[in-house]
Amino acid sequence: MELVCGIDEAGRGPLAGPVCAAAAVLPPDFPTETLNDSKKLSESRREEARILIMEKAFAWGVGWASNVEIDRINILKASLLAMERAFEALMLQNPAVESSKLSIIVDGNRAPALPVPCQTMVKADAQIPAVMAASILAKTCRDRLMLRYSWLYPQYGYESHKGYPTKAHYEKIRIYGPSPIQRMSFRYL
Repeated sequence: MELVCGIDEAGRGPLAGPVCAAAAVLPPDFPTETLNDSKKLSESRREEARILIMEKAFAWGVGWASNVEIDRINILKASLLAMERAFEALMLQNPAVESSKLSIIVDGNRAPALPVPCQTMVKADAQIPAVMAASILAKTCRDRLMLRYSWLYPQYGYESHKGYPTKAHYEKIRIYGPSPIQRMSFRYL
């Protein structure tokens, strides 16, 4: 039986923090009515879905590329690197998954360098349940990390804007200068 592995990322647009990617393989009986594009779910619904995915998915994995890696190789390459890491984590999380029996669908128009062929699909995170699950995992994991960064750097307000380019974030950068997790290659001043 061929299984679908969905891959998506979160955090390409922020001025600070890492980019996060996730990969997910769902069983045929997964309650897909709980899923949607992560951007279309409320924070509480995303969190409920995250817990369900982590409990019931056949396999899942999360991968990261840091702000330093983003500055060194650029955001596109860092996003693809995070996707590669997410797929590797998925394969380690459930050794019963055979990569040769996976149909991999990546949200967007660029695929990471994986040991098996990938299909790209723009807006797959609104159409394919496994990609929706990956979208939800990537978004919630990144948001949770940005909350933790707000504990380290409370003056930047990461708990509210998650590093995205909001008026408040620009103002904090103007007042305090760049934080240690700032993407220095991004224009923000």
